[in-house]
Amino acid sequence: MKLYFAPRTRSTRPRWLLEELGVPYELVRVDLASGAHKHPDYVQHVHPLGVVPALEDGGQPVMESTAHLLHLADRFPEKGLAPAPGTPERAEYYQWISFAVTTLEPQLEDFLEHTQSLPEAHRVPALADRAVQRFHDAARVLDARLAGREFLVGSRFSAADVLMASLLAWAGALGRTKDFPGLQAYAKRHLARPAAQRARAD
Repeated sequence: MKLYFAPRTRSTRPRWLLEELGVPYELVRVDLASGAHKHPDYVQHVHPLGVVPALEDGGQPVMESTAHLLHLADRFPEKGLAPAPGTPERAEYYQWISFAVTTLEPQLEDFLEHTQSLPEAHRVPALADRAVQRFHDAARVLDARLAGREFLVGSRFSAADVLMASLLAWAGALGRTKDFPGLQAYAKRHLARPAAQRARAD
C-alpha cells in the first residue's frame, strides 16, 4: 500500500487511519512547493487533477481522502474501525461521513476562499458570511449529536472520527469552532491519539 502525502493537507486523514490500523504502508512525500504534484508523470499515473492524496492499493491509485477512509476501514474489518455492514450503526457511519464532506466542509472552503485564498478583488464578504452561518447551523447539529458521547458512532472509535476530528481541527484553525467548546473538546481528545500524533507530526 502506498500513500502519496503532503503535510497539512487532506492526505493526513488516510495517514492517520493507516497508523490506527497498524498495517505496513509506504509514505510517498509529494513536494507541493516544487510542483511535484503537477509533474506530467504524477498527473498521468497517480492523480489526474495533480493534487494529494492518492492511495495505491494493489497497483491501482484511488482518489479522494474520504474514499481512502472508507476503503481502508473495510479492507481490514478485524481492526473494528467501521461498524458492521447492514447494522443501524453502519447507516449512522455513512450519515456522519457524508455530513462532514457535503454539509460542513464546503462551508469552510467557501469561508477560506472569500477571506484568504482568492485575490482580494474577487472576494465576496457576503459569501463568507453565509458560509459562517451555514457552518454554525450544521455545527449545532453535530454538537447536539456529540453531547455526552465520546465517539461519533456507537461506542468505539471509527474512521468517521478520523474524518470529523480532522475537519474540526481545520475549522478550529479558521476560528469557526470558538462557540462550540464541545466540538473543540472532541477534536482535541481524538487528535491526542498516538496514531493521530504520528500522522500529523510533520
